[in-house]
Amino acid sequence: MRQGQKRDRARELRRDMTLAERKLWHVLKDRQLDGFRFRRQHPVGPYIADFACLEAHLIVEVDGGQHMDAASDRTRDAFLQGEGFHVLRFWNNEVLANLEGVQALILRRLSDTRPHPSPPPRAGGMADTEG
Repeated sequence: MRQGQKRDRARELRRDMTLAERKLWHVLKDRQLDGFRFRRQHPVGPYIADFACLEAHLIVEVDGGQHMDAASDRTRDAFLQGEGFHVLRFWNNEVLANLEGVQALILRRLSDTRPHPSPPPRAGGMADTEG
């Protein structure tokens, strides 16, 4: 698929999202998950990821029944992992029935990608300036 065709296809997919994709997008958009920015229907190589957080190298896919044991999904995941992404896959019914649980799993993965904050300074490490 040429670059222009892929861009047009991504726009079409954004316009025609499934109900499960719409519900998940509602919690991913506007940096609602710990400040991480997600893009929807984002081209990555020859594929279009349902949701991608480039900062965290995370792709979230929402799959319907047509993906049951799909060899093409394994090929796709291998490519995306080769590009440095971690791929999380959820079934449509999982998103629809347990959106909070799906959100919690995504948040857990995002927190794994963020570096731990620096330890606080040791007591007595700063000179006393009062006086």
